[in-house]
Amino acid sequence: MTAVPLGAAIAVMWAVTYLPRTLPLVLFRREITNRWVRSFLHYVPYAVLTALTLPAIFAATTSWVSAGAGLVVAVVLAWRRRSLLTVALAAAVAVWLVEAALAGL
Repeated sequence: MTAVPLGAAIAVMWAVTYLPRTLPLVLFRREITNRWVRSFLHYVPYAVLTALTLPAIFAATTSWVSAGAGLVVAVVLAWRRRSLLTVALAAAVAVWLVEAALAGL
């Protein structure tokens, strides 16, 4: 790759990553008081985490059934406010048990 396309690629990557992070800071200097916008922004981290995690859950196992079982166990335990370690270990055990049962069939 020559210097000009490399420089153009770096400039495009800079614009795509840096500008979306700095523009809100520049454009919105005052505190956001709109209730709908604040409520929307409150749920953005949860939505992003879910969008990143769900595909990984179903791609990490050999069967979607075992992935679904692990997900259900994790959601139920998290809903009951168990610790992160408990949720992760119980979900892993559920996946292991379901995959062992499926392999035995």
